[in-house]
Amino acid sequence: MRPALLPVIPALLLASSLAAQEVGRVGVDWVGNDILVEALPDPGVEGVTCHVAYFERSLIDRLSQGNWFEDPSNSSIACRQTGPITLGDIARGPEGEEIFSERQSIIFKSLRITRIHDEANQVLIYLVHANEVTEGSAKMSISSVPLWTPGPPAP
Repeated sequence: MRPALLPVIPALLLASSLAAQEVGRVGVDWVGNDILVEALPDPGVEGVTCHVAYFERSLIDRLSQGNWFEDPSNSSIACRQTGPITLGDIARGPEGEEIFSERQSIIFKSLRITRIHDEANQVLIYLVHANEVTEGSAKMSISSVPLWTPGPPAP
């Protein structure tokens, strides 16, 4: 998922709780920095797929700017129903359940996706955020998927 860093620290960067599939890569400058878009099927809810976009620094950027082993924490998420929804054995508490984690640095920072089940409103909420050991981050994005299907309008 992070090909620019694979030669440096392959075992650390490939650890995640589910497989993400790269579906898009957009170059943003002349040094090779990219925005990656990955599709992540929810492992506990059949019929829901999230798309996450995040920044990946190039080798040239790492060499010129320093901070070799870290990518920015910025990310965005959109989740949609992609088939019939079947809830598996998911966490239903207010703290939710982490469904994906990917390192953004060697030790201290990771990108995480947490699913929260809002039972009262019949919605699944997906929160993407940075988790940092040394200092918290307010960088986040949220998406929701309704668990009900509206009926036809009344005549």
